[in-house]
Amino acid sequence: MKLSQFRFKLPDELVALYPPHREFKTEDGNIERVFNRDQSRLMVIHRKRQVIDIFKKDPDGNDTDQFLTFRDLVDYFDEGDTFVFNDTKVFPARLFGTKEKTDAQIEVFLLRELNEELRLWDVLVEPARKIRIGNKLFFEEDGPMVAEVIDNTTSRGRTLRFLYDCEHEEFKRELFSLGSAPLPHYIIDRREVEPEDMENFQTIFAKNEGAVTAPATGLHFSRQLMKMMEIRGFNFAYLTVHCGLGCFESIEVEDLTKHKMSSEQMIIDEECCRRVNEAKQAGHRVCTVGVSTTRAAESSVGTDGMLKPFDGWTNKFIFPPYDFGLANAMIANFYHPESTMMMLTAAFGGYDIVYEGYLQAVKYGYQFGCFGDAMLILDD
Repeated sequence: MKLSQFRFKLPDELVALYPPHREFKTEDGNIERVFNRDQSRLMVIHRKRQVIDIFKKDPDGNDTDQFLTFRDLVDYFDEGDTFVFNDTKVFPARLFGTKEKTDAQIEVFLLRELNEELRLWDVLVEPARKIRIGNKLFFEEDGPMVAEVIDNTTSRGRTLRFLYDCEHEEFKRELFSLGSAPLPHYIIDRREVEPEDMENFQTIFAKNEGAVTAPATGLHFSRQLMKMMEIRGFNFAYLTVHCGLGCFESIEVEDLTKHKMSSEQMIIDEECCRRVNEAKQAGHRVCTVGVSTTRAAESSVGTDGMLKPFDGWTNKFIFPPYDFGLANAMIANFYHPESTMMMLTAAFGGYDIVYEGYLQAVKYGYQFGCFGDAMLILDD
């Protein structure tokens, strides 16, 4: 397929800057927000019937004027169905340092730790033109956190050695205390980072630290919703994909077969495989939650349709047409035009019906992006 086939007009006001919430004005005129993860809208696509559900139904099966909400997804599944989640944990990856001598402010975006003993980190810097090998960056006016640039990796990439003498866990705590939530630029270019963002940009089941962006679809799940799903007899399985920035990289080629995805670390253990495979063998639905989870599953599914343990990296790029081997249901967010996430969603649901769903989402004012609304795709 071609890049231009994933182009559509996305108005700025449809990009969600916050999770679903209610706003209140306090007596002093400030705005307070009460966040409700599971109160986003939900669109349901039935890929075989080529039907899109947007509104709740009345007892006779006719559309009402009420939009489906995310909590309504429980009505589309049965006891024994299994949901596969990404339990990666986002760390506060965005820091701001000061360059020695010039006092220029430099944004440092932590990507991953390269060497624990030597305190080496792979990072991105902005503005990159000001940062060269040998430069030192200070992260507190009078504090001990200092880093030295020891290598150039890409145009914006650098390797930093942090000059901080203490136990590793103390170093990590101090480093992360200086950071903030690594929200995408389509959010931070339009508002300031706020204290609540780190919690809101983390799934409630986050466990294994290593992501620099959230597995966004998982953000919709609240503790109340998970309990409701548990009571209904749904099963949960967890794998780990440390989400990187590759999903935000612009595709520079019209022919999608020529695009190369950045690699992400993923881990699928025996317990995850057991839960998923037992559900498949029993004829239950397997629903992957988010594109990172779906991509990981497709990187590790066998020719027999069963999930296999995996510990490594994947750079699998999925776009239509693609024959999925594991899941028969998927939940995704609404993503930006020409994004790899939109392409994987279209591959799972079918290009025509998913693209139509996107056009309907714009028409009805759905919210897009990591804090936006959700799409459920079913194989019926």
